[in-house]
Amino acid sequence: MPRKPSFSAVVLSLVLHAVVLAWATGWVFPSTVTPPEAKAKRTVVHLTLPKFQAAPPTEPAQSSAITAPAERPSAAQAPKPADPAPTLPDVNKPDAPRASMAAPPPPTAEEWAFAAGYTNKNSKGYRYSWGQQVRSMMGTAVEGPDQGFVRFRIEIAPDGTLVQLQTLWTTSPVAEKLARQAIQAMPPLPPTPTGKPLVFEKTISFSPFASDGPPLYKDDCLPDPPVFRNPFAWDGKSPQVAAAPVQVDPPDPQALADCVRQLPKDSIEAESARDQRVMEQWGSRLLKH
Repeated sequence: MPRKPSFSAVVLSLVLHAVVLAWATGWVFPSTVTPPEAKAKRTVVHLTLPKFQAAPPTEPAQSSAITAPAERPSAAQAPKPADPAPTLPDVNKPDAPRASMAAPPPPTAEEWAFAAGYTNKNSKGYRYSWGQQVRSMMGTAVEGPDQGFVRFRIEIAPDGTLVQLQTLWTTSPVAEKLARQAIQAMPPLPPTPTGKPLVFEKTISFSPFASDGPPLYKDDCLPDPPVFRNPFAWDGKSPQVAAAPVQVDPPDPQALADCVRQLPKDSIEAESARDQRVMEQWGSRLLKH
């Protein structure tokens, strides 16, 4: 007859099954027991937010209580007012101030006498005096749509009379019209320095921001630099031949002496005009990138 299990074995088996079941379900035994003193010190705070209510549209009642005036900031603490932004004049408005430049004086008799005898650089002095005479008869240049530039191709006979006048380009019809009127009304000019027809191009500036200053003559006796020719240019058909180096012949001593004898003494105005032209040519912001 089989033996019955004892009571202690049954209890031990139940305990083991309970432990395994508790471990399988994830139940964790607390490692520490919170003392009753800690439980007693815990406080719970309940916060209740007030409900938002819109302010009535009526004006608030004036309080009868007297409040102390607020302290005014001192002059050192007071914020400084911001500087107003600079405004540029609107040239479209008739009352806006506009820049202007009066017409330069015409060449004097001494200047025309020098121009009539200066043969260097294609009668350089004659060409400058001719342009100054035209600009002096065009009047005051005012900032606006009428300002601009005009470039002519001129041919003058040996006796100083105008033979041909051709407009190459212009930026202002008004400037071209005034220049042509001045050319037609010019006084008789002296003969050309070389006794031959004088052909040249000249730009007349009718603007308050540009002026044709006197030229410099100190470098007129130097030989002209050789014309640049690309040594790698090839038409694709002719045989490739290395370009011969350009040789500059030394000037004739007699011609050099005659040229130096005609050189005038340059003025401060001529030096300033030359510096201004260099700054306008190489001081552009487009060349700084």
